[in-house]
Amino acid sequence: MTENTHHDTTRRNPLLEAAQEEMSKFERKENEFRKKDREERAAELRLPLDAIKVH
Repeated sequence: MTENTHHDTTRRNPLLEAAQEEMSKFERKENEFRKKDREERAAELRLPLDAIKVH
């Protein structure tokens, strides 16, 4: 039983790592998209982004 658990864990780790990497890529793209969207909306409204603290 221990051998099966170890085998399942070693097989699952690369899948988990790949999923985490894909999630990180998605989060970076989402953050870039949101930043660009904020900048575009601010430009349309003529708002100075530097004066507004965006977290």
